[in-house]
Amino acid sequence: MVSEHGKVGRPRSEQARAAVLHAVDDLVVEVGYGAVTLKGIAERAGVSRQTVYRWWSTKAEILLEASVIDARQELDVPEHDDPVEDLTAYLDALIVFLTTSPAGAAYRALLGEAQHDNAVRELLGNNDLLGESAAAVIARAIPEAERRVAMTWATAQLVGPVFFWILSGRDPDELRRGPLLDDFLRAVASRR
Repeated sequence: MVSEHGKVGRPRSEQARAAVLHAVDDLVVEVGYGAVTLKGIAERAGVSRQTVYRWWSTKAEILLEASVIDARQELDVPEHDDPVEDLTAYLDALIVFLTTSPAGAAYRALLGEAQHDNAVRELLGNNDLLGESAAAVIARAIPEAERRVAMTWATAQLVGPVFFWILSGRDPDELRRGPLLDDFLRAVASRR
């Protein structure tokens, strides 16, 4: 039998999988990415190292999977009647994700590691967790945007300024979402 990660073996236990994903989030917050090991993840999750190695090759893979699952929930904002409210709610959720969420801390750790680890860089490049969530909100809030612009460009325009602000250590409370959204909407409207 081939698992969802393409490895041969028994199907994985959902309980063991959840324990591993929770353990990796907790460990990154507690000890930092560099100190996390697959052995430590297995011990924290209460599973064997063989169980961890059967389904994941690296701690980055585990951490990304945990981040993706959590981000989908945390960045899934309810639909509003006003597109600006939709986009504002998304930016608020993104700020919380990047600043206070354990999944956001894990994602930031992966981003840092990707700066000097090509395998982690490739892993993140193939799994655009923020781009996917932003594209869903943009497509819902501005349906014509998909016809006018490349969605990767639009998501970079929306997420990029927040991402830069947070990752460069600026105070998230000083981030002015109104002007940011005005600039974003103007850019999307003018781009053909």
